[in-house]
Amino acid sequence: MGGTMTQLPDIDAIHPAALDLGRRFADAGHELSLVGGPVRDLFLGRPALDLDFTTDATPDQTLGVVAGWADAVWEIGRDFGTIGMRRGDVQLEVTTYRAEAYDADSRKPQVAFGTSLEDDLFRRDFTINAMALRLPGLELVDPHGGVKDLHARVLRTPGAPEDSFSDDPLRMMRAARFASQLDVEVAPEVREAMTDMAERIAIVSAERVRDELVKLICGRRPRQGVDLLVGTGLAAVVLPEVPALQLERDEHHRHKDVYQHSLTVLEQAAELESGPDGPVPAPDFALRFAALMHDVGKPATRRFGADGAVSFRHHEVVGAKLTAKRMRALRFDNDTIRTVSRLVELHMRFYGYGDAGWTDSAVRRYVRDAGECLERLHRLTRADVTSRNRRKVARLSAAYDDLEQRIAELSAREELDAVRPELDGQQIMAVLGVPPGPVVGQAYRFLLDLRLDEGELGPEEAERRLRAWAADAL
Repeated sequence: MGGTMTQLPDIDAIHPAALDLGRRFADAGHELSLVGGPVRDLFLGRPALDLDFTTDATPDQTLGVVAGWADAVWEIGRDFGTIGMRRGDVQLEVTTYRAEAYDADSRKPQVAFGTSLEDDLFRRDFTINAMALRLPGLELVDPHGGVKDLHARVLRTPGAPEDSFSDDPLRMMRAARFASQLDVEVAPEVREAMTDMAERIAIVSAERVRDELVKLICGRRPRQGVDLLVGTGLAAVVLPEVPALQLERDEHHRHKDVYQHSLTVLEQAAELESGPDGPVPAPDFALRFAALMHDVGKPATRRFGADGAVSFRHHEVVGAKLTAKRMRALRFDNDTIRTVSRLVELHMRFYGYGDAGWTDSAVRRYVRDAGECLERLHRLTRADVTSRNRRKVARLSAAYDDLEQRIAELSAREELDAVRPELDGQQIMAVLGVPPGPVVGQAYRFLLDLRLDEGELGPEEAERRLRAWAADAL
């Protein structure tokens, strides 16, 4: 497709620092263009949060141009041709025209600097990101029809997708991420190349894959992005537990489609997120990822009874372990791993409440075990109801309403989120006359169970019970 050059209509949407920087480069005899995502976002009417530029200047020349203009400069990306800087309250990155590619067995891109804007745009991932605004004149350079594709909501590559994905296999993950974030359809030839080359994603570092996955899950259409990963085979490499949810079904052993159910739970969990001042501000990765992974223990635990009924006993425990293992492989931080795997482990705890009801002790334990995950657990549990049986949905919703009300009432009386034994470690040692050690831990757990089962007893009664326990247990 031929190139187009036109005047961008909304100049006011461009940050003044970008225009100022463009004039400085022009005065120094260099080219500078706003490029990629910021240009795309201008056409989408979204604020350009990242200001990325490309230039014919080398990193050394860029440093010379911004000396005295930038309030701070960092050179962490210098080997890749990128110089970062801050001007006032805005951060900018300027990268020398370049081309990068992966060796067949390498995890790191091999970088070579280019000499023209058009060549630089050709090597970018997708046409909607292969647009630039020449500064300071604000001429749009769109040699591959990015504006047209953006309006058509289609994702294409500037050249052959096989070449693009060979240069950087992570672009296949980005395709799925943009399907989620921008609600775009992947062009048939792009999907075909993703499918043919899916195994090549294995050479990309786990950290880079993880970062794209987080952005995908936090996008506007996460179901669309996940489905693309699964449909092309990419998920089989980077997140194999999800395609494994596509359990075989036959006429004798009917049960719900676990994979489609999980995607629906993901969607419904996202809909239950709160506003920025609420308890679970959107988008919440931990809640959404737990929703996607909550049933990954089912394939390993599926059993058929003599009557043809299917069961998945303890799938939540198995699923929590599988989730933690996968997240460690993707180099997630420990706090996020603990939160997500805990939600997976607890997602079945509520079921049965509506039939049998819970004692105050059971409600306390539910809150105690959920800890800081309680608000997310509320939402995950509600999102896990995907039945078409309206009566069942209404019954479960009413039961959970009742549970939340009881939690609120008990919390008001007992400050449930801060439940502790009525004697601390020092008091336990004093009462029992023991030094620090395992006995103190055992006594602490006894008193905590007592507190959860019977509520507040008072220090004197707690001490009496502790002495009685010690007489039998020690």
